[in-house]
Amino acid sequence: MYYDLADHNLTTQDVVRFVRRVHHALRRPLLLVCDRWAVHRSAIRRLQEQGCPWLRVEWLPPYAPDLDPVEYVWNQAKYGDLANFVPDDIDDLHQHLRQLLNDYRQDPVRMYSFFRTAKLPI
Repeated sequence: MYYDLADHNLTTQDVVRFVRRVHHALRRPLLLVCDRWAVHRSAIRRLQEQGCPWLRVEWLPPYAPDLDPVEYVWNQAKYGDLANFVPDDIDDLHQHLRQLLNDYRQDPVRMYSFFRTAKLPI
């Protein structure tokens, strides 16, 4: 699970940079499962125009958050682990969120559960 936290609304360029960073970290072809948010569509189009043969994209159906494992990650974080957390400031929130997402990343049972709950055929 790769993620990035931002203190602004994401742009196409933010998503392009993120996908390139993930590819650089993994050093192998990527299969990216994307929702149809306009910024995601624009970023994928830009990456394809730039010629990224290492990128394969599968699109989720429109308006199908129940198929998106990321939705279950955020639901667990927001309504479970962070439900009663009151950060001192935005930096405290980011630090706590980074730790929480890293904990998720290290827990294969939890990671599998996000995909199983989404019923996304993988």
